[in-house]
Amino acid sequence: MTVLAGRSYADVVVGEALPELAIPLTRTLIVATAIATRDFQDVHHDPSLAKERGSKDVFMNILTSNGLVGRYVTDWAGSASTLRRIAIRLGAPNYPGDTMTMTGEVVSKEDGVVVVKVQGANSLGNHASGTVAVAFKEEERP
Repeated sequence: MTVLAGRSYADVVVGEALPELAIPLTRTLIVATAIATRDFQDVHHDPSLAKERGSKDVFMNILTSNGLVGRYVTDWAGSASTLRRIAIRLGAPNYPGDTMTMTGEVVSKEDGVVVVKVQGANSLGNHASGTVAVAFKEEERP
């Protein structure tokens, strides 16, 4: 297993753009993560029942969206970081066969905590948008 060294708090610059992350939205990802988060609502795993309820197909649940947003920021920040807060709004659904592309920008940095503005967009528009606060461990001084 590769452990990401990540970034240090001192390296982070307000206005810095995070690298894009494209996440293929497979049916397996949507169904498996709904079940893993114990969300057994039929709209997340049964295509025919999802259609009966007005959706074009199964769609991703909020817990998975939150997890992917958090992963996006912590993958960038590295193992010396800890999520403090994820505050997102959902928009367009994530359906199987599409791709959600995550983007982000550092909007503030204070007292060891960095706030990143994030957006996850698919072919229908913005799926998730909001902010993530991530704390960095204090750097050891010699």
